[in-house]
Amino acid sequence: MQRSKHQILAAALARILKPLIRILLKSGISYGTFADIAKMQFVDVAQNEFSIQGRKQSVSRVSVITGLTRKEVRRIMGLHELEDNRNWDRYNRASRVISGWRRDKDFMDKEGKPVLLSVSGTPNSFQELVKRYSGDIPYRAVLDELVADGSVERISENKVKLFQRAYLPKTDESMKLHILGVDTAFLVDTIEHNLNRKDQPPRFQRKVLYDNLPDEALPEFRRLSAESAQTLLEKLDQWLSRHDRDVNPKTGGGGRNTAGVGIYYFEQPYDEEVES
Repeated sequence: MQRSKHQILAAALARILKPLIRILLKSGISYGTFADIAKMQFVDVAQNEFSIQGRKQSVSRVSVITGLTRKEVRRIMGLHELEDNRNWDRYNRASRVISGWRRDKDFMDKEGKPVLLSVSGTPNSFQELVKRYSGDIPYRAVLDELVADGSVERISENKVKLFQRAYLPKTDESMKLHILGVDTAFLVDTIEHNLNRKDQPPRFQRKVLYDNLPDEALPEFRRLSAESAQTLLEKLDQWLSRHDRDVNPKTGGGGRNTAGVGIYYFEQPYDEEVES
């Protein structure tokens, strides 16, 4: 018997929610809190994206679209908007600093590798790197953050070394949870675009997957996929940096857009129910 679109979507939603709920329960987020957040997003999308052209969206229409009572819609509209701007700024500036260290010739050797930097006091110091790629943020605050997360290593009191080729926070749980929201939202947004925006070109969305691999093959595939993905991302990072007006103020053109490519690795024991 062929399943309906709603049944397929319900099964997809259940699959998406399972790992998310695992994170929520480990972090002490109750169902009540999750339900309020879900209601807020239902109301926000219904209010701002499902209105009738030329007419102000009413509480009654939002209620009909979402299935929430008018009283609940009004309550949700009165809640404070959830914001994560501070973590977004921290993540962006850390990524820009590391990217600049990897591709700016002023901070690389003749072979194109990041060099050891003086913390301050020289034209090509870490202080100058932060000034160039992170604006007026105090360079010592950025250095402390990158050292704490394992991205940068102190060689001496006034020498630092780039330890990772990308910003991957190891110890800061708030940054890891921030990345959860950003990266997952980008992926789902791309899938939604490919499902519903028939008048626009599809966005790239692919994966490679085999389901009968031995345990012994996984370590080598982890290494191979990490190296290949990092090489591709660094190539794309160089192209994007030439067109980003924060990094290259001479870049012209109109509008302001966010664009990029995300790559992720997945691995789990074979589950016949999940794969079917």
